[in-house]
Amino acid sequence: MPLDCACAARHGDALPQSIKVDLSETPEAYQVQAEIPGVAREDIHVHIDGSIVSLRAEIKQQDRQTSDDKLLRSERYYGSVARSFQMPLEIDEAEAKAKYDHGVLTLTLPKKRGRSGQRLSIE
Repeated sequence: MPLDCACAARHGDALPQSIKVDLSETPEAYQVQAEIPGVAREDIHVHIDGSIVSLRAEIKQQDRQTSDDKLLRSERYYGSVARSFQMPLEIDEAEAKAKYDHGVLTLTLPKKRGRSGQRLSIE
């Protein structure tokens, strides 16, 4: 490994991770499962605007060193990560639900109900 790579890792300058997601759908809703390990629930933010879903999380460094500890290597990323994606249909924000368990954020995003089309009369 080149020296500059070793130094970057030693000082915690790891590259930010992206939030990995699985998307699925039922006739009524979209299901999103996002991996966000090591983040406190209160540091995760979800924003829905029409059919756009935005996820943001703050990964905070926990100080576990004592005065006798000497950090030899740090490869974990600390800071903000974010991800946005567009769903095919608009989401009913009022009925959307979020659950965070064991590092996985699960979103249930009901599709907005509305008329799927309108027949026009010809004059």
